[in-house]
Amino acid sequence: MPSLLGPFVRCRLGAPLLVLWLVLAGFTCTGSEHTATATLPAAFSDLLPHFLVEPEDEYIVKNKPVTLTCRSTPATQIYFKCNGEWVHQDDHLIERTVDPATALPVMQVTIEITRQQVEKIFGLDEYWCQCVAWSTTGTQKSQKAYIRIAYLRKNFEEEPQGKEVALDQEVLLRCHPPEGVPQAEVEWQRNEDVIDPASDPNFFITADHNLIIKKARLADTGNYTCVAKNIVARRKSTSATVLIYVNGGWSTWTTWSSCSAVCGRGWQKRSRSCTNPTPLNGGTSCEGQNIQKSACVATCPVDGGWSEWSKWSACGADCSMWRSRECTQPSPGTGGKDCQGLDLQSLNCTSEQCPQSECHPHTAKHPLNYGFGFGAEDVALYVGMVAVALCLTLLLIVVVLVYRRKKEGLDADVADSSILTTGFQPMGIKPKNSHLLTIQPDLTTTTTSYQGTLRSRHDTTGKFSMTNGPLLDPLPNGSHTLHNGKLNPDPADFVSRLSTQSYFKTLPRDVANTSYGTFNFLGGRLTIPNTGISLLIPPEAIPRGKIYEIYLTVQRKEDLRLPLAGCQTLLSPVVSCGPPGVVLSRPVILSMDHCSDACLDNWAIRLKKQNYEGAWEDVLLMGEELVSEPYYCQLEAETCRLFSEQLGTFALVGESLHMGAAKRLRLVLFSDAYCSTLEYNIRVYCMDDTQDVFKEVMQMERQLGGRLIDEPHVLLFKDSYHNLRLSIHDMPQAHWRSKLLAGYQEIPFYHIWNGSQRYLHCTFTLERLSLSTCELTCQLCVWQVEGEGQSFTVDSEFLLMDNNATALAGPSAFQIPYLIRQKICSSLDAPCPNGADWRMLAQRLKLERHMSFFASKASPTSVILDLWEAQHFHSGNINQLATVMADIGKQEAMIFLVSDGEC
Repeated sequence: MPSLLGPFVRCRLGAPLLVLWLVLAGFTCTGSEHTATATLPAAFSDLLPHFLVEPEDEYIVKNKPVTLTCRSTPATQIYFKCNGEWVHQDDHLIERTVDPATALPVMQVTIEITRQQVEKIFGLDEYWCQCVAWSTTGTQKSQKAYIRIAYLRKNFEEEPQGKEVALDQEVLLRCHPPEGVPQAEVEWQRNEDVIDPASDPNFFITADHNLIIKKARLADTGNYTCVAKNIVARRKSTSATVLIYVNGGWSTWTTWSSCSAVCGRGWQKRSRSCTNPTPLNGGTSCEGQNIQKSACVATCPVDGGWSEWSKWSACGADCSMWRSRECTQPSPGTGGKDCQGLDLQSLNCTSEQCPQSECHPHTAKHPLNYGFGFGAEDVALYVGMVAVALCLTLLLIVVVLVYRRKKEGLDADVADSSILTTGFQPMGIKPKNSHLLTIQPDLTTTTTSYQGTLRSRHDTTGKFSMTNGPLLDPLPNGSHTLHNGKLNPDPADFVSRLSTQSYFKTLPRDVANTSYGTFNFLGGRLTIPNTGISLLIPPEAIPRGKIYEIYLTVQRKEDLRLPLAGCQTLLSPVVSCGPPGVVLSRPVILSMDHCSDACLDNWAIRLKKQNYEGAWEDVLLMGEELVSEPYYCQLEAETCRLFSEQLGTFALVGESLHMGAAKRLRLVLFSDAYCSTLEYNIRVYCMDDTQDVFKEVMQMERQLGGRLIDEPHVLLFKDSYHNLRLSIHDMPQAHWRSKLLAGYQEIPFYHIWNGSQRYLHCTFTLERLSLSTCELTCQLCVWQVEGEGQSFTVDSEFLLMDNNATALAGPSAFQIPYLIRQKICSSLDAPCPNGADWRMLAQRLKLERHMSFFASKASPTSVILDLWEAQHFHSGNINQLATVMADIGKQEAMIFLVSDGEC
């Protein structure tokens, strides 16, 4: 044991055996470098050492060494042995004391273990240390202390997965934390708040770290995160979204209504609603009918009828006879009218019949004068009145027949193919100083459209009043438009008529959100006011010899649910145009708003189309369009232009690729137009930034009697799983106070992202301290949790309304006249060596990204002009288009007469 004896005795002696003997005998070697041992008192010389402190297990965190301590009494020496080898004497730190109670010597030794020492044997065995204590009687060994390098890996072995579960179901979220030393402890968080099963017994965390929600509640909807931690680090799993949905249930049936017919066969109905419970968070709606109808027969009212008159009675003593009749053929019943007239008639007898001679002679000559109460002159008057009434009745019948025949003629004209030989004269579009209008088309048949103008409502004050604020201006409910020289039928009649056709059965009967028109090869345009939705039917899109009645409608999201999964969200309205299956010679352009940030790096945006069976299909992935497909999209900042060779039902669905993807939300503030109490409500709507949703909210608030108190604001809502919070600040404290108990209101993330609730809003209830207070200024703060906030000053602003015609047919729907358009196409379709053709036109109009699409068409110039018309119908400047044509190289005034050889 050379390595052991050195520390004990460092005298200059010879053999190690002698040194060992000296130590065991308690010999003290003086005059050397160190004192070898301590001699115990004789009273304690026979005691074995025992440990007051033994080394404990330790973990090395990063590069910080650990310290092991060993304390024993009575002991002459203490040394550490690590992994079977004695630790060098110089690595020990020794401290000697005396226990005052027992007078025994106490010896404490400490050593440090570094990461490098442990790593030398890493993988071979565990690193351990123990200490050995000596006394004059013998030795004792302490327990082993294991030293391990602490760590916690980054990746979870199993992360929780998002789930959608029904109300009251059990939810199991699995979590296997990352490998680590020491083993990681696990806790669960919901929306960044730690879950404590002790305070909420509905939660249970198993021994293997899984989370169980015993009975799912609506409040349990949220983002769940598994958190693993030890002395080294803290790791979070990816959040798992748990959505608790509620499947709809039917309420009880109402009582049957009264029979619809007053008399005879009719129907009666009863209804039920899907409110027991109401479907929430994507839960399924109730299956079955919400209205039942049943045939019924109402007992008809019977008007009374007179029976035949009885025979005249014998002449009485008063020189009169009488006869009677009864109201029994039929008797009045079920509310019918009683018989009108006399039930008893009397008549004076003639002198021969009268038993008395006192009867006057003239009574026999004029019996009617007494029996009926009127003379011959009265009879003539009544006969004349009856004749006049009959004449008026016949005249009314003739007028009705003539009107109905003319109406049938109108429908026949619409379907008459001879109308295709006529043209349309452009109305109200005359730009100044434009070479494009130097040639006017020679067309004969005209069509007239009533076009409204944009109007605005301004409120110049910085505050808004609650006593006499104006109600919302009514939205336009349609404009009068002439199609092919004839007025449109009633919109309600049109929708009712189309509802009997198979292709229109799935469409809602919403006249305000439907536009329609009759079109031929000259094309036209359909627009739904205040929605940003329009359909451009280019010239030649409808084959010559065909005439179509085309409709355009925006669907309500709750009526037509899209299947969305994962991070998908609806980015546009659901728009239908039809009838499906019509033959088109070239694509039409459907324009509709979208609410994405228009950055394809953040999104995978797909165009979905509903097939004839009602299922939704992916027909196009934005950015990966194929020119051979019947669909092509141009995505602008706020609008999508869809080139489609087929009509149908379309929608844009986006799937976020990372948390940088954002939807544009529109925040709109409404209040009560009149306030007669101390309470005052401000409703803050949070909706997709598309015009169709805004229009619906405006119509709904108009019915509620609300008014817009500030212009809409746009907020980017990121796919970060964080909720949206809203709060109101800076109210005049001397006049107002908030009745909201919390400091803010919060809208869950998935309510916005999934779009399951169309009219999300928060209501802030304020209270004025006096009825004389009529003005309010405040700040609305909106922010996404852990995101950047925005602050808006609540002021009155103007509202812009759109009153344009819903349908324009023929040249009046386009800024470029038909013949001029043909000249442009013939001039630019043919390739030019110097590039002065349709390619340069696309570059000057900043449409070069779609070159391959244009090149796939028979007339690229025509498609470019179609897109220009769709983009600039309201704001296009035809003079600028003429300037672009001149820049291409068409310098002469009659630029469209240039031959191909001059190109």
